[in-house]
Amino acid sequence: MRSEIGEADPDRPSEPSSSAVFRVRSVSKIYQMGEVEVTALRDVNLELRAGEFIVLLGPSGSGKSTLLNILGGLDVPTSGEVLYLGSNLAACGDHELTRFRREHVGFVFQFFNLIPSLTALENVELITEIANDPLDASAALELVGLGERKHHFPSQLSGGEQQRIAIARAIAKRPTVLLCDEPTGALDGKTGIVVLDAIARVNRELGTTTALITHNAVVSQMANRIIRLSDGQVAEVRSNEVSKSATELSW
Repeated sequence: MRSEIGEADPDRPSEPSSSAVFRVRSVSKIYQMGEVEVTALRDVNLELRAGEFIVLLGPSGSGKSTLLNILGGLDVPTSGEVLYLGSNLAACGDHELTRFRREHVGFVFQFFNLIPSLTALENVELITEIANDPLDASAALELVGLGERKHHFPSQLSGGEQQRIAIARAIAKRPTVLLCDEPTGALDGKTGIVVLDAIARVNRELGTTTALITHNAVVSQMANRIIRLSDGQVAEVRSNEVSKSATELSW
C-alpha cells in the first residue's frame, strides 16, 4: 500500500537519519515548445534541511522558479527523484500533489493575490478554515507585524503590508516548508527589508524550512546556505558563517 506523503515508505530501504526535508536527486525538467525542447533543469542534486533559510540565486532562465515549483508540487520533473521526508513527489499523481501542497507547503509570490473584498483577517482565515492544525489567523498577522491592521481591506494597505498579509496567509496552515518566489520584486528597497524581516521571523520562530528566490545577491547575506543556479544546473552551494538580519542589509 502506498504511504502518505511525509510518512515513511515501507517499500523503500531505510536511510541514515538526516535533517533533510527535501532530497533532490538527478532532477531534470524539459519543456516541449512545439517542435523545440527547452531544458529548464539539468541533473540537479541538492538538499533542503529542516529549519534552514535557503536563498536561490541566478539570472532569469537559470531554473530557479522551475526548481521551486517542483519542490512545491506545482510541477513534476521529467526525470529524477524529489524526496519529501522520504516520499517521492515525482511519482505522485495530481490528487496526492494537491494534498501535499495543501498540508505541507506555504507559497509567497511576487504578486500578493489577495481578495480585495475581504479584510486582512478574512484573507488569512480562508486558509485556517481548511487547514488541519492552523495558527489562529490573528496570531499569524501578529507574527508579521500586522495585528493592528487586521480589519483593513487590501486597498487600504501599502504594497509591503499586502505582501505581509500574503505571508501570514501562507504560514497560517503551519507549513513545513515556505517557498518564496521574488517576494520583494514589486517593492522598493525599504519596504522589501520589512517583508524580508517578516519572512525571517517566521523561519526563526516557527522553524519553517524556507527557500527564497531573488535576483538581489544582497539578500543572500540572510541565508544559512546559498544555492546559485546557472543554465539549469547548480553552479555553487555555499554557507554563511553568520547570517545577517534583514535590517542589516543595504541596497
